[in-house]
Amino acid sequence: MVRIVIAYIVAIAAGAAWFAWGPETAWLWLDGLIADLIATLVIFGASRLHHNSSFYDAYWSVLPPLLMLAWWVESGTPADEPRAWLVMGVIVLWAVRLTANWVQTFPGLHHEDWRYPMVRERAGRAEAAADLMGIHVFPTLQVFLGMLPVYVVLTRTGRDLGWLDALAVVVGVGAVALELAADIQMHRFIRIRKPGQVMDQGLWAWSRHPNYFGEVSFWVSLAIFGIAADPDAWWVFVGAACIYAMFQLASIPMMEQRSLERRPAYAAVIERVPRFVPRPPRRVRTGT
Repeated sequence: MVRIVIAYIVAIAAGAAWFAWGPETAWLWLDGLIADLIATLVIFGASRLHHNSSFYDAYWSVLPPLLMLAWWVESGTPADEPRAWLVMGVIVLWAVRLTANWVQTFPGLHHEDWRYPMVRERAGRAEAAADLMGIHVFPTLQVFLGMLPVYVVLTRTGRDLGWLDALAVVVGVGAVALELAADIQMHRFIRIRKPGQVMDQGLWAWSRHPNYFGEVSFWVSLAIFGIAADPDAWWVFVGAACIYAMFQLASIPMMEQRSLERRPAYAAVIERVPRFVPRPPRRVRTGT
């Protein structure tokens, strides 16, 4: 954990150095993207040095509040901007929960997310490029797209708070609460589960992936804040849509295939429990 913290300090310092002393572009959002990619490259270097791409895992939740803070300072947005404070509050709440969950579940550098070796092995001789682009840069770009509504909030000020802001807060806080509840239920299940047993209790009885539903809902809440700041900025939902597509097309299929291989009883869960949006489980008809 000490090595990971040091790597993140160096990465954040490298990104901050770009903001402080690097050549400015004509667009603040591009300055943020370059700083974000510089920090990602530092984490990639640490991943390669330690032969463990899970160095990157916490970057997903550590970066957003720091990027918002950098944009806030560099944009000159007043410190008393109420919508910006609401957004920062939701982001910090989400970041603390997700990062704390990672700290709690990360056993050490002997462990690496099972998907990463699969990505590298499939790439063959291009495994380094797959590691850089697929495991590090691609998620960074997705999170950056998800953060663009925050950029809108900080650069298009002046609109009074309204019902959209209230909706964004409810969706964002609700998403964090749902993810927290799903995490707690899963941690309890892992402590007492028997070999081959599958999780189909609590929120996991209503959705096979309630944590992913909560994650997408959080990014939707940021998009709603963006619309509240600028009703014409319809494109602010692109980031949430990309993250949703990643879960539906990549993460969920990979996880479900692995679960079926390791726990055959999971097939009954797929038949009964909804895939994504939480709702009451289906009734499975039995033969007479």
